[in-house]
Amino acid sequence: MPEQDTSDLTFSGFVLSLATTAALHFGDLADPQTGLPAEPDLESASRIIELLEMLQAKTKGNLIPEEEKLLEDLLYELRMRYVQAQGEQKRIIEP
Repeated sequence: MPEQDTSDLTFSGFVLSLATTAALHFGDLADPQTGLPAEPDLESASRIIELLEMLQAKTKGNLIPEEEKLLEDLLYELRMRYVQAQGEQKRIIEP
């Protein structure tokens, strides 16, 4: 197996890619293939939040302050977005 250059891979980049995936699941970003907003999938968004929470717990004490703050801030924003998205779903009235 050829050696991969991982010099451009960072913890922050990884965490941001997970947050972007959550945004796709919330329907906040366009589907890269269609260009249209994705249908909200709160269960998948919730799984990404849980994954980030697990990552935060497992890396506690091993991150530089900037990485800790990024992870903390992203989790806060994603949790708030999840609460907002749940409220949006409750307002949908079926005919």
